[in-house]
Amino acid sequence: MKEQWFYKELNKDERYILKCCFFVFAVNGLYSMILGSLLPLISTEYNLNNTISGGLISAHQTGNLISAFIAGVLPLYLGRKKSVIFLCSFVVLGFSIMILTGNPMLLLLGFLFTGLSRGSISNFNNTLVNEVSNSSHVALNVLHSVFAVGALVSPFLVILSTNLYGELGWKITAGLIIILAIISMVLFSKMKIDNTKKTEKVNVSYDFLKNRDFCISAGILFFYLCAEATINGWMVKYFIDSRIMTIEYAQMLASLLWLVILCGRLTCAFLGVRISKKILLLTTSCGTAIFYILLLSTNSISVITIAIMGLGFSMAGIYPTTVSTVGNVTKDYPMAMGVLLMVGGIGAIIMPIITGALSDSFGIFAGMGAIVAAIILMIVCVVLNVSSSYIHVESEAK
Repeated sequence: MKEQWFYKELNKDERYILKCCFFVFAVNGLYSMILGSLLPLISTEYNLNNTISGGLISAHQTGNLISAFIAGVLPLYLGRKKSVIFLCSFVVLGFSIMILTGNPMLLLLGFLFTGLSRGSISNFNNTLVNEVSNSSHVALNVLHSVFAVGALVSPFLVILSTNLYGELGWKITAGLIIILAIISMVLFSKMKIDNTKKTEKVNVSYDFLKNRDFCISAGILFFYLCAEATINGWMVKYFIDSRIMTIEYAQMLASLLWLVILCGRLTCAFLGVRISKKILLLTTSCGTAIFYILLLSTNSISVITIAIMGLGFSMAGIYPTTVSTVGNVTKDYPMAMGVLLMVGGIGAIIMPIITGALSDSFGIFAGMGAIVAAIILMIVCVVLNVSSSYIHVESEAK
């Protein structure tokens, strides 16, 4: 029960760090998930096909992957604060490119920049909150809950801006994100954390790669982010291209998904001190498979809405719970968090472009259907994770 009260044990500076991380992660959720709502508008305005559209999402995830390398090494030379501020600036560049040009190559670069900032902030915030809260499962679920807050607001922001400003609306939204990113950089600059260069020898060992639990957890994140990145990036476009519903209702469902994810993460934070993390992972991963298959199996808007709610609630705790299961490893090895997020990032890169290619060749239903395979493989990794914990228990008993 002590984990529930971790916040009371923090000093003033630590509480500011936590609040700052929460705000910035909400902004991170806003601009990360808004890309799915903006994608149909950008594709229409710049006349992009499905393969290029999928490539934009993959470029975003590629930036996320690259950041795993940079965010793990750059602080050793610049210090953590200067590094995260520098890397955060790339979201400003990315959305500026989207506003100014429709050139496919430059758009790919712009989406890559947004991923670079997203991944850097994710690495920084996960690591810092993990340290400040002493690997609190509750703190990490709250952190990812505020990400969900930003994510669920994003479709409403697009709907509001397009209703007010028409075709120019999505560019207004992009401009607002640029302003929020600049505010985030200012908040980061006021954190009282070590910002000196690491001139002494540091432990950059990769021995954690020999840790079976770490490797299995990385597998869970890989397949989870295969599914999450593609669902978030393609869901609105799938509903529109399939002529199941209007773009407004599709964007509302995207927001509903993240509203339910928020509720699910707060629920996981509540249950985290009462139920085993392994049981949570097994339950939520199976629920993800059931509700996603239900979503694809019908054209009924009512059933799809129910499926979206079940899918969001099931997906909610998988990422933060998986990260918390290897909290000790990420604390002992500076490169571990970066590698963990990098492996997940590879999945998030591969799947959207596969979906785009399959959509152009066989129809968008085939592209979205491929996500089922990723979810099933995620469940396999979760089962291995659960069985691994029982093996450890039996070994200790002997």
